[in-house]
Amino acid sequence: MSGGIKFRLVAFVLAMGLMVSLIAWTAHTSWERITELQQKLTSVQLKSFQIADHFQQTILELNNTVLRYGVSHDQNDWTRFDVESKALDHWIDEQRPILPTEKEKGILDQINAAYDDYMAAAGQIHARIDSDLKPTTHLSDFAAFERQSQRILNLAFQLAMAHRESMDQFLARSNKSLSSLRVLLLGSLLLLLFTGCGLAVLVYRGMIAPLQVKLVESQQLAERQEKLASLGMLAAGVAHEIRNPLTALKAWLFIQQKHLKPGTGEYEDAKVISNEINRLERIVRNFLLFASPSEPRLDVVSADQPLREVQTLLQPQLERLNVRLHVDGSVAAHVRIDADQIKQVLINLIQNAADSIGRNGAITLRVRVETKRLSDRATDVVILEVADTGEGIPPEVEKRLFDPFFTTKESGTGLGLAIAARIIEKHGGALQYQTQVNRGTVFGIVLPRA
Repeated sequence: MSGGIKFRLVAFVLAMGLMVSLIAWTAHTSWERITELQQKLTSVQLKSFQIADHFQQTILELNNTVLRYGVSHDQNDWTRFDVESKALDHWIDEQRPILPTEKEKGILDQINAAYDDYMAAAGQIHARIDSDLKPTTHLSDFAAFERQSQRILNLAFQLAMAHRESMDQFLARSNKSLSSLRVLLLGSLLLLLFTGCGLAVLVYRGMIAPLQVKLVESQQLAERQEKLASLGMLAAGVAHEIRNPLTALKAWLFIQQKHLKPGTGEYEDAKVISNEINRLERIVRNFLLFASPSEPRLDVVSADQPLREVQTLLQPQLERLNVRLHVDGSVAAHVRIDADQIKQVLINLIQNAADSIGRNGAITLRVRVETKRLSDRATDVVILEVADTGEGIPPEVEKRLFDPFFTTKESGTGLGLAIAARIIEKHGGALQYQTQVNRGTVFGIVLPRA
């Protein structure tokens, strides 16, 4: 064998070895970066909205308590306000080490200072009512308290915006890093093409194709988290801009209703206004529930327990429509769930089934046990099914069934099934369905068996 051939063979082997080493290093780095991105995305989202959202909701609840105290002068309301406000003060102090940026910590310091003024304004209301033998409530008494409340809620909104900026910066850095890895990966593929088609096919099938799929999944995860973050900001803004005025409207309406006689036209008008305010609050709550669902508190219960509880709850209402709601048989199985959240999902599915039926039909609740794939592995599961004899789901509606804000109901928000799917996802399960037009629909809540 001539020296030239030996040299070319050695060079080819070295090039192959270098190529394999480069691809292996690229794959290892990509997997590490993707894992890190997935972990950080979850933690960033939690830190981004839980602190500001929890603080805003607690302040709004405290405002409601003070308003009730100002109207009813019930000392229990003030005691509740005193306990909850002190707990919130302690909670604020605990959040500072958690925040990742100095800007967020600075805003939290402003919130801490503003909270002292907020507590002082509430104390002035309490002192005036406590010292007056026959206290009367005027909206002017709440002027200082309302200003401090508005100030502290504005700071909380600024904190949420600062969280969003922090997350945007993180996503930008992550996308840049992923883009660099993609360029390096494509360069490796070109070198592999020049060194041998056989090796290129082998490496592509064994390493590159799965890695590209993982990169696409990571990008989709980043886009989904960014959309959820935007929705969370929208929900926080809605809560900030709507719930606070609604609270004042409810307090004013409550005061006015005390001067109205039941049965009069004015009293009925006030009831209509109150119902519409409650409907607005329900819409805002659905926004917040979809944007930042609460973590489930899991307990092991019998699988048919939530089915029988919602049957007892909804059966009288459905009987008026001549819709029969019954539980079909019983299977000895247990699941680890948050019973209240699962009942919320079941109630939503049953109400949708009743809407599909209209009148004269049946809704069947049952438990099935089988083996399905969850989280990419075979798992023993329990399926809580809601089967109806309704009209089924048309194909054009089926395509957008789980899209947020898509609804076919005049008064619907389009968040029911989207919220249900997220709740089941939090339980480590999945929401499935089968439908036939004019035959009915079966929804199944798939949960790991305990």
